[in-house]
Amino acid sequence: MDTKLNLFVVLNLFLIQFLSTFPKAAISNVHIVYMGEKENEDPTVTKMFHYKMLFDLLGSKEAAKSSMLYSYKHGFSGFAARLTNSQAKEIEAFPGVVQVIPNQAHKFHTTRSWDFMGLNDHSTTNLLTKSNMGEGIIIGVIDSGVWPESESFNDRGMNPIPSHWKGICQEGQLFNSSNCNKKLIGARWFVKGILDQNQTPINISNGEDILSARDSTGHGTHTASTAAGNFVVNANYEGLAAGLARGGAPRAHLAVYKVCWSFGHGGCTDADLLKAFDKAIQDGVDILSVSIGLSIPLFSYVDQRNSIAIGSFHATAKGITVACSAGNDGPTAMTVENTAPWIITVAATTIDRVFPTAITLGNNHTLWGQSVDTRMHNHGFIGITFSDRIAINDGDDSALGCKRGSLNATLAAGHIVLCFSQSSTQNIFSAAISVAEAGGVGLIFAQYRSDGLESCHYIPCIKVDYEVGTQILSYIRKARSPIAKLGIPKTIIGKWVSPKVADFSGRGPSSISPTVLKPDIAAPGVDIIAAYIPFGAEKSSGFTLLSGTSMSCPHIAGILALIKSVHKNWSPAAIRSALVTTASQKGKDGSNIAEEGSTHKVADPFDIGGGVVNPNRAIDPGLIYDIETNDYVKFLCGTGFNSKSVSGLTQTKANCTKNRLNELNLNLPSITIPYLKRKVTVSRKVTNVGPVESMYKAIVEAPQGVKMKVEPQILRFNKTTQIAPFKVTFFTTGKVYGDYRFGSLIWRDPKHTVTIPISIRVA
Repeated sequence: MDTKLNLFVVLNLFLIQFLSTFPKAAISNVHIVYMGEKENEDPTVTKMFHYKMLFDLLGSKEAAKSSMLYSYKHGFSGFAARLTNSQAKEIEAFPGVVQVIPNQAHKFHTTRSWDFMGLNDHSTTNLLTKSNMGEGIIIGVIDSGVWPESESFNDRGMNPIPSHWKGICQEGQLFNSSNCNKKLIGARWFVKGILDQNQTPINISNGEDILSARDSTGHGTHTASTAAGNFVVNANYEGLAAGLARGGAPRAHLAVYKVCWSFGHGGCTDADLLKAFDKAIQDGVDILSVSIGLSIPLFSYVDQRNSIAIGSFHATAKGITVACSAGNDGPTAMTVENTAPWIITVAATTIDRVFPTAITLGNNHTLWGQSVDTRMHNHGFIGITFSDRIAINDGDDSALGCKRGSLNATLAAGHIVLCFSQSSTQNIFSAAISVAEAGGVGLIFAQYRSDGLESCHYIPCIKVDYEVGTQILSYIRKARSPIAKLGIPKTIIGKWVSPKVADFSGRGPSSISPTVLKPDIAAPGVDIIAAYIPFGAEKSSGFTLLSGTSMSCPHIAGILALIKSVHKNWSPAAIRSALVTTASQKGKDGSNIAEEGSTHKVADPFDIGGGVVNPNRAIDPGLIYDIETNDYVKFLCGTGFNSKSVSGLTQTKANCTKNRLNELNLNLPSITIPYLKRKVTVSRKVTNVGPVESMYKAIVEAPQGVKMKVEPQILRFNKTTQIAPFKVTFFTTGKVYGDYRFGSLIWRDPKHTVTIPISIRVA
């Protein structure tokens, strides 16, 4: 027996050694053979050409057929095939092949902003899970309507419609009651105000707009899906990402109110807005997301033209939490919009994701911009020129920004064109059309302010800042025959990419009431991928990428729904307090959150309010700064409005002679003093929402040139005491004057850190 066993072992060792001398079979993986633009409009011819390439590489029709996964033959030319690494290198040398790219698994970037904030759907301990993804909460979105067929509004996995819902699914042009479901439970549209303003009827036949809740611009569809879009499998945006898409509260219900129209002069009138607020309150929504604003200068809170302040006041009085966008007129001071103290005003930041794209100059110097044009036409090194050099008319400043009709087609043809934006309103898309019409094959667009990324569709486009643009221009001017090569966009995600305040995000202090800190909070609003109407390149995927505080607002709305689902009895002010006092002032890498731009100025409360939202901390803030509706009435009286004006807002009888509050003492989760002369004392009170038996100690970080004294310095809570008042006295040191200085007041126990921002200007 032992002899047979030994013989068996020896034989196996011999076979292992013998077989190891044979070469191992090469492993095949999926590679994408990208060939750029189609040379033939017939997709059948293109597909046959792809098979012939594989036949030439692999040696047989059977091998080619077995290797091929997809033939890309409509939008561009290329194919996906199983190849070994050596075969991939070999086919990369074939004529017409631009690049061979290994297939990679991607996560869809709609969910990236939520993962960035710690709300991934894999954790069992975060707010998303604890709230059952917003189950039972209704988010109202006042915007441009909705595209109901979008997969983001499917009702798979949704619970029945909540019993407190009293709304309807209003029918209209191309919109039936059947377009609503358990996800999209309501839809209304309001058009009388805009019709009156334009004094002309909508021309339905030419597609000016759609007389129903159906979205014709995409804005409302994008914001609604960001707040509460359901799970969508295999979503993608121009191939940039693929995977699972969802909104912030994927199990919350949606009700849309269309008030914004594109026909005539377009816009969202006060009459329609107020009716939307009115109906939303009646319908029973829990949260309202309003990505709409007024232009600077703003109307006061009691002015009837400030329909958002008025409508949101009544919503707040009914327990509905309202989030509004901070506006896109930054980075100048006092540009923040929607500044009423009962509104949660949302600033915009970037997230921990960038799309770096290489620009290699003829001197082998590589500079970096950003692009989402994944279908880059890689021509290798080709000529590059500055738009001013190829102007039709010498000295035409419009050529600097590549405005349409300004470029000489003879000089632009076959070149990459460098353009410099001349205003904050000029975008890369219009410049791309101009360059493409002139025969250019690529665009480098230098902007002094960032407004996010967008695909150009016509030609490859890369955005750079003025610093990089100036370096490229210097090379063009010095080189005898300047050339450049544009790379393929990459995606980098992770904690090493620190969030920044978007350049466009509206900045404080408030131009209406400088004692009220605005914005309140910041959230992702740059390059946000979400559902869209079927248009252009978005038609096949149903998703697009947009930037603005319009995008950051529904992020907060989704988080509000999650918090409301857990804390159903919390007031709008309590929920706002939880967001502000738990927000982050630092990125995940530990560095301070900064502004966009080369100066990298550290963000202050006028940029981000309390900071970047931290949803998982907001669910358990420890203490809250609560406010009742009557406190807002007393605040308005204290700011100088008379009884008649305040009554016009509240629709109740106000007595400002007897019922007024020092405007510094509104119980906000912040303290803002615009003119500190010698000494000022401010009052606040906090409500314990943590353990019944708790003790908090005060920690002060006084603004430069200011001393702070907190009384008492310790707050104790027990069964009989759950609300504690305190006072903060500020003294000037006489060393700093003029500009605002910033600090904070922290209440801390072993588990909670409750922080409010302090902003003071010494007079």
